[in-house]
Amino acid sequence: MNTEVTQNKPSIDKNRLLKLADDTLQIEAHALETLRKRFLQEDAGHFVQSVSLLLNCKGRVVVSGIGKSGHIGRKIAATLASTGTPAMFVHPAEAAHGDLGMITHDDVFIAISYSGEAGELMAIAPIIKRMGTGLVAITGNPASSLARLADVHLNVHVEKEACPLNLAPTASTTTTLALGDAIAVALLDARGFREDDFARSHPGGALGRRLLTMVSDIMRKGDDIPVVTADTLLRDALFEITKKGIAMTSVVDNEGRAIGVFTDGDLRRLIEKRQDFSDIVIRDVMSKNPRTIAADKLAAEAVSIMEKFRINQLLVTNDDGKLIGALHIHDLTVAKVI
Repeated sequence: MNTEVTQNKPSIDKNRLLKLADDTLQIEAHALETLRKRFLQEDAGHFVQSVSLLLNCKGRVVVSGIGKSGHIGRKIAATLASTGTPAMFVHPAEAAHGDLGMITHDDVFIAISYSGEAGELMAIAPIIKRMGTGLVAITGNPASSLARLADVHLNVHVEKEACPLNLAPTASTTTTLALGDAIAVALLDARGFREDDFARSHPGGALGRRLLTMVSDIMRKGDDIPVVTADTLLRDALFEITKKGIAMTSVVDNEGRAIGVFTDGDLRRLIEKRQDFSDIVIRDVMSKNPRTIAADKLAAEAVSIMEKFRINQLLVTNDDGKLIGALHIHDLTVAKVI
């Protein structure tokens, strides 16, 4: 005999959902504000001490935690690594079964446990201390075993979790994550870490392309540059524009220095004034003092110039003002700089 099992479908109470969402955000915002005040006051010294310990680390920063603290620890390690502080995450259980060999006395170990009593961490923390490795503990209990064992303790205690049951790590993981960001930012600044440093650790992303791509990497060179001399007839200059396909031609003097530019826009404006182009020389209708950029500048700077002056083309010149390249907005788009 077949029996039909009926299940109650969860009901959706829109007002309750919004209330819970609002409560969660308020609780976590309050936890962060409490953390901020704590670290500006009684824990300021501990924060400075921890940053100093990490800054002077001769090896790597090793972050560890179990459960939700482990997930937060992975993110903290990743943020540190991408902002100039060599760091990695080690699972405490795996460390107890061999991975502890990756840690040396030159490293600094960051142990994350809200209770400060995680068995997996407490099994390896004394060994780490005996190795002479610096130990920073992040817990919500300054009286915990881990806090008392550490060289520096950072307190992320929260009044309550955002979870309605006050069980699931929510506000506490938020404060721990934010504290990790604060440490990373402090270290970043202390190391003099800059945009180009960040780009070197993010070469595959959009930011890396913006901060690593140079004008010389994407500019048109040699025969691909549309160029005419100042005494060229306009009709011949139009052939050059059409041939090179970037809706403009540069104009150079006898020394090859860029002295002007003539674009499709200039042509349209000229057509409004006259129809006969047979006797027009390019020097008489070109835009003088064209916008230029050096080949060793970031392509992102070319984007800024184009946006500022609302132009689609840019000439590339050397220190003597001689034309060595040309850029079109499309070139920057293809290179994914914009």
